[in-house]
Amino acid sequence: MASLQETVKKCFGFDTLRPGQSQIMQQLLDGHNSVAIFPTGGGKSLCYQAPAVMLPGITLVVSPLLALMKDQIDALLALGIGAARLDSSLSFDEYRTVCDRARSGDLKLLYVAPERFNNERFKLLATDLNISLMAIDEAHCISQWGHNFRPDYLKLAEHAKYFGAERVLALTATATPEVVEDISRHLDVAQEHVVRTPFYRANLALRLSPVSSDSERKKRLLDGLQSRPPGAGIIYVTLQRTAEEVAQWLNDNNLKARAYHAGLKDDAREAIQEWFMADPTRVVVATIAFGMGIDKSDIRYVYHYNPAKSLENYAQEVGRAGRDGSASLCEMFYLPADRRVLDNFSYGDTPSPHSIEKLLQFVFDQEESFEVGNYELSTRFDIRTLVLRTLLVYLELEGYLKAGTPIYSEHSFKPLCSSQEMLSHFDGEKLIFLRQILSCSRKAKIWFSLDMEAAITKTGSEQFRISQALNHLAERGFVELQSKGVKVPYRILKHPANLTELQQALWHQVETREQGDIARMDQVEALVTANACQASILSAHFGEQLEQPCGQCSFCEQGSQSLVDAPTAKIDDQLLSKILALRNEHPQVLEDDRAIARFLVGVSSPAISRAKLSKHVLFARLADMPFEQITARLNKLEML
Repeated sequence: MASLQETVKKCFGFDTLRPGQSQIMQQLLDGHNSVAIFPTGGGKSLCYQAPAVMLPGITLVVSPLLALMKDQIDALLALGIGAARLDSSLSFDEYRTVCDRARSGDLKLLYVAPERFNNERFKLLATDLNISLMAIDEAHCISQWGHNFRPDYLKLAEHAKYFGAERVLALTATATPEVVEDISRHLDVAQEHVVRTPFYRANLALRLSPVSSDSERKKRLLDGLQSRPPGAGIIYVTLQRTAEEVAQWLNDNNLKARAYHAGLKDDAREAIQEWFMADPTRVVVATIAFGMGIDKSDIRYVYHYNPAKSLENYAQEVGRAGRDGSASLCEMFYLPADRRVLDNFSYGDTPSPHSIEKLLQFVFDQEESFEVGNYELSTRFDIRTLVLRTLLVYLELEGYLKAGTPIYSEHSFKPLCSSQEMLSHFDGEKLIFLRQILSCSRKAKIWFSLDMEAAITKTGSEQFRISQALNHLAERGFVELQSKGVKVPYRILKHPANLTELQQALWHQVETREQGDIARMDQVEALVTANACQASILSAHFGEQLEQPCGQCSFCEQGSQSLVDAPTAKIDDQLLSKILALRNEHPQVLEDDRAIARFLVGVSSPAISRAKLSKHVLFARLADMPFEQITARLNKLEML
């Protein structure tokens, strides 16, 4: 068997490895779970790609980034290494081909999003695979104390054990010591198998620039782009409309720029990425999604038109500059009014205590086993879907609920052969079972729709087994299957002794998350106005102490800076009267001070969307007023 160094040279063309890579790879080859904390562009992907080639089974790569999956798979295929991805963009035939290749051993790496583990068909596939390594990218999402916690990540450790992954690698560029400890605990990683490489990069000059108005910010951005040497750049903004406006304004000033955000279609986003990659002087104005997984080493400039929402986000975003080691500039314009937008989004994400109470009453009024859709609960109790799923995960972690594999309430299928040919491959109980299922389907022109209730009654089986049977037919190539209407089966393990205490505990959880978000934004503001080397402060946040000041950040060059207070809107009596009148019209939507404040600062919610109130003249009327000031004023009114 070739050595690690020989494999890296032969398969990937590298004569040497970067700091930390060899240690991580060897730990994995020795069978140890590991954590790798490498800065953005520090070579994390090779840490699992090289062992994947050397290990006997398949490596499952979990990543939330479709762009990263695509780019890495293209690069691996160019090297002759079998790699593929499973995601919603694949056609039925493409999906089946990937599954067949995974089962046959033709693939060395299979890339999936964390949500894929909620898919019945994928879970059936994963149980058939010999998973030598499970690599989890963006692993800070595992930690409830991290800046980007995602409930689907919290279950990855359980999935790794269930599918028999022989070793696990967690990778992140942005983890504080507290978050690393949390990741290690979840994934059972010994302290000696945590590898952290130096965070500080001397080729990045940090500029943190307070501004007093949008016009001043635009002027300074334009002056910087026009006066500095041409180079590829990313300008980060908070809102989609800001991306469009700034890109148009730059083009009006003879600069090549395009907007990139989640509101664009997939093919448009892909075209913008390719446009950006093809030239060393182009600029993309983007929301935070852009840059994740983009392998462009010569980005000379990263501007934050709006401030980053945390030091973790800031470090990840500036880390995309200067990966080739050449000097690069990272400048953040800090307008205090922008902070209000970020605060309001955070406050708006937090459901009201009353919404949590109603959710709990609903859950524990169900039978011991029940099924429900997250969208249904989100709309019914006015809790954003991600927050709702997080609350349900908390209930699982505390032993109240056990979630099963999500199932689809609606199934349609198109036969790819005659029913006689299909059924000829089965006998005994399986043949009878499939005949019963197929007899409960109704044909349209080409597609059949399954009457699930009738199938449950006729077969005497649970919905999950029926769904499994249909998935099996699809996997065997007998039918093309379309499923929708996802519902999650839950089993109540225990009822709370005191529902009010549980509601207060959950409220404390979400309030703590909210306070954490606000504290992270405080840290960004403190960095802008710091009275010390900003590069040293940022490095210390991630557990690294610089021996001396960087000599090139804003503080090192010009000393500390102060902010100009942002103007604040007010609630006058006339506006208050209009708000109360609207509340009387929509008491179920604007049911408490938090819901009203969310509406007034312009943050939508499931209930606001359903009532079409986002088009109301009062929506976002107080976008320039701090959320807490609005709730404080409303709290004084007895009628609320």
